[in-house]
Amino acid sequence: MSMLPWPRWHGPAMARLWRLCWLAVGFWRASLACPVPCKCSASRIWCTEPSPGIVAFPRLEPNSVDPENITEIFIANQKRLEIINEDDVEAYVGLKSLTIVDSGLKFVAYKAFLKNSNLQHVNFTRNKLTSLSRKHFRHLDLSDLVLAGNPFTCSCDIMWIKALQETKSSPDTQDLYCLNESSKNTPLANLQIPNCGLPSARLAAPNLTVEEGNSITLSCSVAGDPLPTLYWDVGNLVSKHMNETSHTQGSLRITNISSDDSGKQISCVAENLVGEDQDSVNLTVHFAPTITFLESPTSDHHWCIPFTVRGNPKPALQWFYNGAILNESKYICTKIHVTNHTEYHGCLQLDNPTHMNNGDYTLMAKNEYGKDERQISAHFMGRPVIDYETNPNYPEDLYEDWTAATDIGDTTNKSNEIPSTDVADQTNREHLSVYAVVVIASVVGFCLLVMLLLLKLARHSKFGMKGFVLFHKIPLDG
Repeated sequence: MSMLPWPRWHGPAMARLWRLCWLAVGFWRASLACPVPCKCSASRIWCTEPSPGIVAFPRLEPNSVDPENITEIFIANQKRLEIINEDDVEAYVGLKSLTIVDSGLKFVAYKAFLKNSNLQHVNFTRNKLTSLSRKHFRHLDLSDLVLAGNPFTCSCDIMWIKALQETKSSPDTQDLYCLNESSKNTPLANLQIPNCGLPSARLAAPNLTVEEGNSITLSCSVAGDPLPTLYWDVGNLVSKHMNETSHTQGSLRITNISSDDSGKQISCVAENLVGEDQDSVNLTVHFAPTITFLESPTSDHHWCIPFTVRGNPKPALQWFYNGAILNESKYICTKIHVTNHTEYHGCLQLDNPTHMNNGDYTLMAKNEYGKDERQISAHFMGRPVIDYETNPNYPEDLYEDWTAATDIGDTTNKSNEIPSTDVADQTNREHLSVYAVVVIASVVGFCLLVMLLLLKLARHSKFGMKGFVLFHKIPLDG
């Protein structure tokens, strides 16, 4: 008996088969790496079985499915889970949602979520938390923080939760309570703790418009009870800087200020148990223009000579063509496409340029702090070839004038041009060409007028008009 042939798999069918295989392998690897009481997929971990339950935060086995692909962890009914340590969650850098409900959670380490910058939703409903610091979440952009059903102790440590609830725009506020000294539930919304309020920060800054290379000092004072700490948030400031802090006063010294820092925000921050406050200023740096990019023309919908210019205040731009000022028009003009604070990206746009527009183009950028200029050579098209054997009397200068008149026009300001013998000779030739055209047109028009008069007189004579004899008949004898 002959064996049946294997079915042939090819094309889309084979691709689907391979995808199913890889998916099965992924689920198999995930199941091997998953803690025993939990279930796992490529992006989710859930632990809901109360028995035997888990006593520590679930971790995937080494060399298993990449933990950064996990976006959701759901834990419920785990009465023996009491602590989240600093390194329990750090591997899940892609985590967006963390839920631990109806469990025994009592303590969360301050730096537990330090590496989980994508975390947006946290739900710790009905656990055993008696206190929770805002330091856990201050670096996160949380959309939801659900804490109902925890036996919080009424203290200044949880006043930040009250302040957070008061700033929420959503009407769906949580019914949060805390246990007072008499072990009675007190609505968090009504909680009043003496000497426990939000801090304040005030920045005393001079005019923060400075010239590149100069230095500046900022001063800040903070206040609040509990006494806040003061720190500076300078972002990605490039310029060299150092700060000094003493109790409620602080100063920030910025030296040799770089133009790259123009537009940067500098903040003085006051922080205590209840929350934080900050006062910010924007740094403006003035500097001379720099042309950082200028390239040969490229053709798209229009011809474009691309450039990039930096400068503050905004530089004035001027183009020169072969040493003469280029007067812009609707056919040739400067376009700024992108502005990035002190950087301008654009091009000199030319509409249908010809060989008459070939030449050297110079860009000059200028403001009150200085100027910069760069030059490129542009070639748009070759010079037309004229057959002088078939057209021996074709006036070259006339052709050039006609081409210029039907193209983008006269775009140079001759009064501002650098004096040159060649330029003067070319101007004289152009004027002579114009005069020649006028004279030729006048002569041709006069000749046409004379011919029309003669033809009209000839027709009148043919139909017998008297008084005008074109031919005299001589009688023949005989």
